[in-house]
Amino acid sequence: MSKKISSLMHREVCLVGLDDTAQSVEAQMVAKGLSWVPVANADGVVLGVISSADLLRLHAEGKPIQKVSAWQLCTYKPLTVRPDATLGEVASLMVAMNIHHVVVAEGTHIKGVVSSLDFVRTFVP
Repeated sequence: MSKKISSLMHREVCLVGLDDTAQSVEAQMVAKGLSWVPVANADGVVLGVISSADLLRLHAEGKPIQKVSAWQLCTYKPLTVRPDATLGEVASLMVAMNIHHVVVAEGTHIKGVVSSLDFVRTFVP
């Protein structure tokens, strides 16, 4: 677990904007096979994340997804770690915070993303 999180992260990141509708976010997630996406402002600074669970909750509440903006749906202040953080450090933080998604960044520049499923995949040949 001393390997760096950068060895596990996905470098190609699909960002959504604060004003994107939940409908467009959901469409992007489905089209790209994603279970979550970071939400960024116009400068590309990640402010939150939207997961498939957030979208399911929105549907269950019966709210019109074409009228709900990403900023209204996202979980703010996602766990953000540096690319040189170790897998052990990140895994411990994820467990302690009971979260499944991590943004990897240097300062405000996003470098990649990691999910709990990425950790699981390290054990599957």
